[in-house]
Formats: sequence, structure tokens, C-alpha cells
Amino acid sequence: MRKARPVKSADIAIYLLLVASCIITIVPIVHVLSISMSAPGSVYAAPIMLYPREVTLAAYRYIFDTDALLRAFAITVFITVAGTLLNLLVTVPAAYALSKRALPGLRWFMVALVLVMTFNAGIIPTYLMVKNVGLLNSVWAMIVPGLVNAFFLLLMRNFFMELPAEVEESAKMDGCSDIRLLAAIIVPLSLPVLATISLFYGVSHWNEFFKGLFYVTSPTKWPLQVLLKTIVFDQNFTSMDNFDFVTMRIEPMNVQSASIMVATLPIVCVYPFMQRFFVKGLVMGAVKG
Repeated sequence: MRKARPVKSADIAIYLLLVASCIITIVPIVHVLSISMSAPGSVYAAPIMLYPREVTLAAYRYIFDTDALLRAFAITVFITVAGTLLNLLVTVPAAYALSKRALPGLRWFMVALVLVMTFNAGIIPTYLMVKNVGLLNSVWAMIVPGLVNAFFLLLMRNFFMELPAEVEESAKMDGCSDIRLLAAIIVPLSLPVLATISLFYGVSHWNEFFKGLFYVTSPTKWPLQVLLKTIVFDQNFTSMDNFDFVTMRIEPMNVQSASIMVATLPIVCVYPFMQRFFVKGLVMGAVKG
């Protein structure tokens, strides 16, 4: 029988720090959720609410009956899905090409990527570019300008470079073309890094705010985060139809909190299903003998 390892003061400090971090992270979420489900007369009862008081779902019923928030939600879902697919469609082939040391001009491509990661054109030149190509006031203005992230491109390139060379050699001996090799062999072996980068791209699109604020002027094309900013900070409900506080019997804070939860929960629910891809790779055992 092995003796139990004695608990050290450092372990206790680490556990206390983790518990404190969890509390700091969870309490604001619980507070917002409690306000969104509390009766109007109870939202100001305490500075921090850890449980709903006089539970009601009137705020959620209102925002789901309002065209503005549902429209913004649909736009954000489209940006997230279409944007992530286009990101991968461009990033994967580019990373695979850059992983080949025989690629002509590889050194200059790498220098360009490092420069892109270090410097950017700025807000005004980027705005003028979006305007000149005709993307202004369009949902594509929130997708096309960020089609490739240089850091994610390098991350995927490094992953491709670690794949066993024997896999590609055996496939090419059987007459497999580069495109078929990438689609049928490399991509299935790269599911962990694809899932990770897809999550990064997806979260970035879901939280899209600045592009929607700068490039989209029509409230009917706002993404969810821009509409949420209008609801929470401007307290402007004109874009959400005629908000009748008396008839609906809800406070503005109820709507603000419910909107925050609606904007946050979908991406939080997706993350646990993607987490398993971060733990174990699928490359081991691909080449035998």
C-alpha cells in the first residue's frame, strides 16, 4: 500500500486560488441570470443576486417575440457558420502548402506572415478598403476582411509539418493527387487542430463587434453583439420595436440581462463538445510497421 502524499501548503494555496478564480468567473454569470429571471420589483433589491427572486420569464418571452433580437441572432449565426467554414476553406490549403519546404518563395511567405502578425493597416485604411470593394453595410463585411488569421495559419502549418512523411509518400505511390491527399488523408488526421482552430474562429465571429459597428450602418443588419451594446449601454429599445414597460411588467435591466444570457449561452454550450478534441490527437497509429 502506498502512503498518501502529505498535503503541502503550496497545494492548499493552489486549490484556494482555483476556487477563488471559479467564484470570480461564475458569480457574474449567476448574477446576470438571476436578474433576467427576477420580477421587476426585485432586480434592485441587492447589489449582487445569487438566485432569482419571484421567478418570471417575461424578459425572455419579450426578446424572443421581438423581431430585432431574433434577426440579429440569425445574422450572428450566419456569420459564425459561414465565416468559420470560409476561414477553414482558406486556412487549411494555405497551411498545407506552407508546410512543404520545397515550396518556391517559402521564406518570403513566412516573412510576410510575421509582418502581418506584427503590423496592420489600421482602422481608416481598412474601412476605405471595405468601402471601395463594395462590402460596406453588408454582412460579408464582417467575414471577408478577417478571412485568414496569420497566427492560426502558422499553428496549422506547424501541425501539418509534424505529420509522418510516410503517410504522404505511401499515398502518392498509389497515385493520390495533392488535393485528394489533403482532403482524404491529411484533413481526417488533423481533426484535433481543425476543431481547435474552428472554435477560435467561431468564437471570434460570434463575438464580432467592431466590424459590425464600423462597417454596418443599418440596424436591420446588426449582429447580436452590436444590438446588445445598444440595449445594455445606450438603453435604446427603439430598435426592438416599441418597448412598453408597463404592459410587459419588466424593467430595462431584465431585458438587458436576458439579452446577455441569450448572446452568451450558445457558444458556452458548444465548447464542451469541442473540448474532447483538445486532449488527444488522432495521428498516433496512422503509420504502422
